[in-house]
Amino acid sequence: MRKPIIAGNWKMYKTPQEAVAFVNAIKDRLVALPAAERVVCPPYVALPGVQAALAGTDIAVGAQDVHWQEEGAYTSQIAPRMLKGLVKYVIIGHSETREFLGVTDEMVNKKAQAALAHGLHPIIAVGESLAVNEAGQTQQFVGRQIRAAFEGIPAEALANVVVAYEPIWAIGTGKSATGEQANAIIGSIRAILAELYGHEHAEAMRIQYGGSVKPGNMAEFMSQPHIDGALVGGASLKEDSFVDLVRIAIEAKGLA
Repeated sequence: MRKPIIAGNWKMYKTPQEAVAFVNAIKDRLVALPAAERVVCPPYVALPGVQAALAGTDIAVGAQDVHWQEEGAYTSQIAPRMLKGLVKYVIIGHSETREFLGVTDEMVNKKAQAALAHGLHPIIAVGESLAVNEAGQTQQFVGRQIRAAFEGIPAEALANVVVAYEPIWAIGTGKSATGEQANAIIGSIRAILAELYGHEHAEAMRIQYGGSVKPGNMAEFMSQPHIDGALVGGASLKEDSFVDLVRIAIEAKGLA
């Protein structure tokens, strides 16, 4: 069975001090839940403190984005080699970076390849707008994003990649897809990966759902066969809520 992975995307919340206090408050409870992989993705300025606070645990740290260049005149950006030693994971292609920062499918691919080249593990986010969803074009749209993101990525790198399906209309809105809807789209993503890399690689790939995930609906998602975890926004900012999400994921997969 694929090991569930629950990642908290803190977005632009928590100062460095707040971030360290948060992980110190929950780390013992998270350490007690090893059947799922647990990841926290704080803002860049909090990464050193969070990484130090979690040292010696098996809780992973992630960054919220990365540039594809080694270095250069890219004001406000962060290079993959700057993240080495601080994080295991890096979120790439989140809809907010696509919408507000102009990140394209081509950039997602370049970021993913750069991350892998530096030993970082990409969490590649894909997802459709409400208009695309209502037009019945979700599978085609997300399929194009997946094909573009994985262009040129070799099969041997796939063990270090996670996919997150996040319908844009469900992020921060309180709305979410049903478990069956999310499972169907994630199943179609897995089918495309099977086309690209073969059935065995596709079955080994972990694919998360994201979009207004909370303890009240986590079991619905995690009980679905294709859904291997969650990329969580708001609910990951609350101590009890994030711990509950991990616990519920483990129980729903029968790993408790």
